[in-house]
Amino acid sequence: MPKVLVPIAEGFEEMEAVIVVDVLRRADIAVVTAALTSCLTVAGSHGIPMVADTTLDAVLEDSFDAVALPGGLPGAIHLRDDARVAKLTRGVVERGGWAAAICAAPMALAAFGLLQGKAFTSHPSVRDRLAEAGGTYVEQRVAADGRIVTSRSPGTALEFALALVARLADEATARRLSEAMLVASPMA
Repeated sequence: MPKVLVPIAEGFEEMEAVIVVDVLRRADIAVVTAALTSCLTVAGSHGIPMVADTTLDAVLEDSFDAVALPGGLPGAIHLRDDARVAKLTRGVVERGGWAAAICAAPMALAAFGLLQGKAFTSHPSVRDRLAEAGGTYVEQRVAADGRIVTSRSPGTALEFALALVARLADEATARRLSEAMLVASPMA
């Protein structure tokens, strides 16, 4: 069973975190939510608290098949600036796993050097901050290039999560979930 890390930082976008975790778990993919600090209760950008499964420090030596970074501000900035998140995410990609980021969180992938030569997307409000990423910005709801998957906003979170399911499980599982949840558009 694939295992995915979802780091949770103060100011994360609630929909992007919860939808991704929910959809991946519906696909029987193991998901670990990890708070960046020792406090497991993390406040989202809209004041909705989320209780993480564990702390990031507790999973630093664990093996993951993917890291999925929720956006939101200042959550995405906290992820971008955390050396542990950078090291874990780079390590997953180096071992053939997936790095995924939605909304403002592609800023973190850019800072980690993972968007070099890749097609990627983000929320339009952070596009200018990605000018030096070394890749090609695309105006797609979900963009997948190599082992990198990016998406645009809370409104694309279901498609983003289903794109991860297609890669971590298979396309048939992603289609089955999409149909069961009545998602209008197919995954990337």
